Parts: sequence; structure tokens; C-alpha cells
Amino acid sequence: MSAGTFAPAPGRAPMRTVIGKQIRMELLLTARRGEAVVLAMGVPLLVLLGAGLTHVTNLPTDDRLGFVVPGVLALTVMSTAFTGQAITTGYERSYGVLKRLGASPLTRPGLLLAKTTAILVQIVFQVLFLGLVGVLVGWRPQFGDILPAAGVTVLAAAGYSGLALLLASVLKPETTTGAATLIYVLMLSVGGIMFAAPDLGTAGWFLLPLAAHAQALRDTLMNGTSIPLSIWLALGTWAVVWLGIAARKFRWE
Repeated sequence: MSAGTFAPAPGRAPMRTVIGKQIRMELLLTARRGEAVVLAMGVPLLVLLGAGLTHVTNLPTDDRLGFVVPGVLALTVMSTAFTGQAITTGYERSYGVLKRLGASPLTRPGLLLAKTTAILVQIVFQVLFLGLVGVLVGWRPQFGDILPAAGVTVLAAAGYSGLALLLASVLKPETTTGAATLIYVLMLSVGGIMFAAPDLGTAGWFLLPLAAHAQALRDTLMNGTSIPLSIWLALGTWAVVWLGIAARKFRWE
């Protein structure tokens, strides 16, 4: 073969390369939907400033910011990983985007992994921003137990992501939008963000993952205590169950 010529090299790229490219694409698409990112943080930011700096709601503690800010961080995780992703993916399926991805080397688990990873990257920036706002208005967190706080946040985001992708793949986009919004509002109302969560015992952490996540962040960032095993089990169950079901039931079209 003479110099300067190239031989074709047919074949699929390694799966890690395919998934890496898809993660990059998901992040680029998110950056182009800047208004959606702002909207996803809009409600949590309003809750932080409204409930944290005023007495519009009754809280079970005098440390309003210590109670509200961890809840707001949990809320923005749900807003991005569940509500926003369910709606976006639902319309991607409706517009045929997922159908075209299904014809690519990207596998179904690969797509779920790419979307969930991209969501986690987005959540990191949102949590840092809201945390900074909290510090600027007077929140004084304890950072000694930051790793457990990060761990439960990853579990919560994974569980929300799995449920979002499942809903988006089996329901019409309009139905997905309605269902995701309704679940978001219900969780916001009873998830212990602006009000104390209902006392449902250990079962409550499984039924109200937002409340479980918020309480875990308060335990670590507000009280400096360990996270109860029941919360780890609840959020871990959400992550495994919903991602597992989504991987089995996800439909490209």
C-alpha cells in the first residue's frame, strides 16, 4: 500500500466510546436548552429564598435555612432527573429521535447510562449554584459528611432517571408531561421541603423519595449526623428497581 492511502476499517467502535459520544451529545443538547435548565432551578430557587428567608411557612426548627436549603438541593435533583428528563425524552421519542438512536450502535442500556450520566453532570452544577446562593444568604452547612450526602444524591438521581425514562418510553409525550408534573407537585407538597413531611415511618422513605433525600441531606449538612440505614435502603431500592425496569421495558418508538 502506497504512502498516503488509507484502508477502510469497518466495524463498531468500542461501547465505551459510543456511550462517551452520547454523553457528550446529551450535555450539548442540554446546554442549547438553557431556558429549560433555568426553569428547572427556578422553583427550587424561589422556595429557597421564600421559605428560607421569610416566615411564610411553619418549619419544625428555628434554623430556617438549615432546613430549607438541603430540601431545595433535593428538589432540584428531582426537578432535573425526573420531571425535566421525562418530558424531554418523551418528546424525543415522539419526534423520532430515539428511533434513529435505536438504529445506531448505541444499545438500550447504553442510552440509559448516557442519559443518567449527563443528568448527574448537570445536577452537580445546579447543586453547586444553589448551595452557593444558600451560603450567600446565610446558610452555614457542615461539610464533614459530604461523601454520604453525595452518595444519596447519586442514588436519588439514578432512581428518578430510571422512572423518568420508563414513563417517557411507554406513554405519549403529553401524558408523560402531565404525569411528571403531577408527581412533581405532589412530592413538592408532601416531600418535606417547605413543610415537615408526614410521619409515615420507615415505609415513608420508600413512598416519598424526595423526603428521604431531603432528610439525608439535613442529617449530613445540617446536623452532622449519619444517614439512617432505612434511607440508604429506600433510595438504593429506587435506583435499582426503576433503572432495572427501564432497561427491560424501554422502547425506542
